[in-house]
Amino acid sequence: MAHPSNVFTVDLEEWFHICASGLHALDHERWDRLPSRVDLTTRLLLDLLDAAHVRATFFVVGWVAERQPDLIAAVRAAGHEIGSHSHLHRRVYELDADTFRADLRASVRALAAAGAPRVTMFRAPEWSINDRSLWALDVLAGEGVRIDASMAPIKLVGSVRYPRYPHIRNTRAGPITEVPPLVADRLRQVMPIGWGWGLRMSSPRRVLRTIDAANRAGLPAVLTIHPWELDPHPPRVRLPARLQFAHYFRLGGFANRLREVLQQASFGPIGDMAPVSGT
Repeated sequence: MAHPSNVFTVDLEEWFHICASGLHALDHERWDRLPSRVDLTTRLLLDLLDAAHVRATFFVVGWVAERQPDLIAAVRAAGHEIGSHSHLHRRVYELDADTFRADLRASVRALAAAGAPRVTMFRAPEWSINDRSLWALDVLAGEGVRIDASMAPIKLVGSVRYPRYPHIRNTRAGPITEVPPLVADRLRQVMPIGWGWGLRMSSPRRVLRTIDAANRAGLPAVLTIHPWELDPHPPRVRLPARLQFAHYFRLGGFANRLREVLQQASFGPIGDMAPVSGT
């Protein structure tokens, strides 16, 4: 089977899984009191992916898997891969190694209880494995994770020095494959064109041009979205300015723009990506 040129991933979380919001109402102790939108929005995304004949990797928050096992079953039944997106959606660099390990194990247990196969892939909330938390790669490898997708090659959450292509990182517990998201150079800055506000603000034509440029260089493009970005009626809360922008900017019409990208480029899950060689 030919390997897809590109990778499509999903961070399966609730709309209120917002790191460092500063809002007492969004503290994790209150999550069960907030209106859940994850079943609706994830099923909208599953329909969109099915129509485009795209299989993806879903990084699932363990807290969601505990409460929505039928949703995880639907994701699996549609042929998508399952990885961990942590259990309580906390930034890794705000934890210590023991707390991070415990959170990872909780997420793996929740995913297993929901019927997911053994978890070997992880993505940190808010790309929070960076120079402040490289120790987390040792923990991941020690817990049997073989693929990480947490290190973004942009200044805001990572470093422009990080490779922009899948690569091997050696840890104390063995090698781990790092799969970074798609970025683009614009206005002398590195922009997150493959996820978040960068993807939402970019026209399908620009996204497709960037994907094509990566492919012509022999590299896969890795895209990432959240189900809440497809919500036709997203709940609104007032957030600090940066988070307000990142969470709500240009949500309108995003499903249609995303559909165009999916229909005009080739995508698959991380597991179908060509093996990464070298160290």
